[in-house]
Amino acid sequence: MRETSKNDTSPVLGRVVPAVTWLRGYSLAALHKDLLAAVIVTIMLIPQSLAYALLAGLPAEVGLYASIAPLVAYALFGSSRTLSVGPVAVASLMSAAALGQVAAQGTADYLSAAVLLALLSGLFLLLLGILRLGFLANFLSHPVISGFITASGILIAFSQLKHLMGVSAHGDNLPELLHSMYAGLGSINLYTLLLGAGVVAFLFWSRRGAVALLQRCSLSRNAAALVVKAAPVVGVIVTVLLASGFDLESRGVKLVGEIPSGLPSFGWPSFSLALIQQLWMPAVMISIIGYVESISVGKTLGAKRRQKVDMNQELIGLGAANMAAGVSGGFPVTGGFSRSVVNFDAGAETQLASVFTAIGIALAAIFLTPFLYYLPKATLAATIIVAVLSLVDFSILQKTWRFSPSDFFAVLVTIVVTLLFGVEAGVSCGVVASIVLFLYRTSKPHIAEVGLVEGTEHFRNIKRHTVLTVPQILTIRVDESLMFSNAAFLEERIYADVASNPEIRHVILMCSAVNEIDWSALETLESINVQLAEGGVCLHLSEVKGPVMDSLQRSGFLNEISGKIFFTQYQAFSELRHNSTGCST
Repeated sequence: MRETSKNDTSPVLGRVVPAVTWLRGYSLAALHKDLLAAVIVTIMLIPQSLAYALLAGLPAEVGLYASIAPLVAYALFGSSRTLSVGPVAVASLMSAAALGQVAAQGTADYLSAAVLLALLSGLFLLLLGILRLGFLANFLSHPVISGFITASGILIAFSQLKHLMGVSAHGDNLPELLHSMYAGLGSINLYTLLLGAGVVAFLFWSRRGAVALLQRCSLSRNAAALVVKAAPVVGVIVTVLLASGFDLESRGVKLVGEIPSGLPSFGWPSFSLALIQQLWMPAVMISIIGYVESISVGKTLGAKRRQKVDMNQELIGLGAANMAAGVSGGFPVTGGFSRSVVNFDAGAETQLASVFTAIGIALAAIFLTPFLYYLPKATLAATIIVAVLSLVDFSILQKTWRFSPSDFFAVLVTIVVTLLFGVEAGVSCGVVASIVLFLYRTSKPHIAEVGLVEGTEHFRNIKRHTVLTVPQILTIRVDESLMFSNAAFLEERIYADVASNPEIRHVILMCSAVNEIDWSALETLESINVQLAEGGVCLHLSEVKGPVMDSLQRSGFLNEISGKIFFTQYQAFSELRHNSTGCST
């Protein structure tokens, strides 16, 4: 057994830098798995990085820069062993929308703003992590986030059609994009359209037909699925050869052009206070959406291997990744669903796979950039379109309509606002919709009148079960903590029930589901106690939990209540069922 001392800081260091934990027991077998996963993810990530830089309105090499240092930073500080960070579609679209408000694409100011956006995102995430505020992500409802991502996927796909057709178009929302593309229909470049459509068709076919074809070539289904992930690289190679061999640039096909070779230069960018004021809110929005997406992927993959993902440590890991992106000339990054799944399926054991991937991307930035001069932008656009269409999920509307109409309308409004007014308005609407849904549900908790199931000591809803009740007792069960948002709702319910039955002499508030009572709710209980007593009705509490009882004791409410506090509801019912005197006024 390993001896420990008071000076042993390994557990503390392991919490701050999770990489220390998995590095301590690292094995040669894990190394082989991580290397294989890194090769596969690197092949997949190169065209993705270039494509998402294009989506963000940035030079192609910036996508490569955002896939080097951030991966290493997250490997050190992230809590998930298989999450793969880097540029993703939604964050790239949100970045483009934010940067377009402060600078023109293609300028040095635009690139500087992108770097600052990454730094601000990183600082915000780090601050949340240090303050241990990871729970705030729970206030964004998943249906609303799904609706926003679906609408964003549609916007991204339409924004890339201009590259697919070789026309000039602009716009941050669907009406603007459609109008500008309609105006440019007369200038479609046939070569660009054929090239782009061909890549789209190939990528869609590779997702379906290629797996079956490779299986017939004696590959297992899992191996075939991993090989198919390299399909975008095949598209890149073929179209680069076509563009260079047939001089498609002279025929109007737009190419990526010259990409500076070499690694990114590290440094703290220059910025102004005015630019920070313009970008801090978009940075917050990008951080929130990126964090929610990352934590969802990380938890899903972690559960498959029974590995814990710490919500607060994830904030620090993603914050460090974005800070690394900022100081290395990149733009906002987050955990990507597709590359993380590929990383997991390829057998990655630890974040060393991401470190190896970063090395692979760095080698590509040094040696492969001259080859990428002839890469058509239509190829990257096709890669983006095929990737983001998998994000579009209109089934969420059908599912929420069947389950919860309030969720349905929140999702629908988020989708419509995002499509009509852009991603910034959409994500703001999503946040507001989530908060409104939360407040609405807590303001109207489920409240049931309950009665005794004869032959037992259990109490159930009188509308759902055959139960025993007596006229002089009203038992109300509140299935929610009592707080400022729902106290008035409870008060109105009690007064209405008492007014409808003049025989009631005892009101028992069954608190089995009440975990907390805030000050506003306490004042409401005090008011209910006084009003009922004036009408000759006693207020009693039953099944009060320990922490709630402590709060009521400290407040002095237990000394003022007109009735009693019962340990169980059955005890309260048994004692009061024959008592019809109530309280004296």
